[in-house]
Amino acid sequence: MSLAPFIRAMTQDDLPAVAAIMARNALWQRYGVTLASAAQRLQRGLENGATIAVAEVEGQIAGFVWYVVEGAFQRSGYIMLFGVAPDAHGQGIGRALLSHAEAALFAVSPSIILLVSDFNREAQRFYQRHGYTQVGALPDYVRPGVSELIYFKSRPV
Repeated sequence: MSLAPFIRAMTQDDLPAVAAIMARNALWQRYGVTLASAAQRLQRGLENGATIAVAEVEGQIAGFVWYVVEGAFQRSGYIMLFGVAPDAHGQGIGRALLSHAEAALFAVSPSIILLVSDFNREAQRFYQRHGYTQVGALPDYVRPGVSELIYFKSRPV
């Protein structure tokens, strides 16, 4: 049985590990993300005060979530980026990170919105299991030929 992840704010020291998670992920590779471009994006985020949390297991970064309060329509929370290290799939890392982001966002927002690529069936199932509903699609939003599916969840009553 694996240890429960410790969820905490990302620091500058975590940047290489988080960038590596992005660069090793087939989804982000499909969007042209490299180790250098991931590191640059994360660095800009940290410099601009982005809210990025990491999941740490036995001293290793196993995943991350980048979320924005009122990041969608100046009303809803927005989960911008979410990733789990390939060797950490199936260990509850994603569930722990999503729970962390939801707790923070639902404390101040009535709902959460996120995007999932149409070809990313695993992520679609993950979010559906956690109460998200697909409410629309943005064709060619990030990449020609790929629709970004809009997922939505209201704060539980």
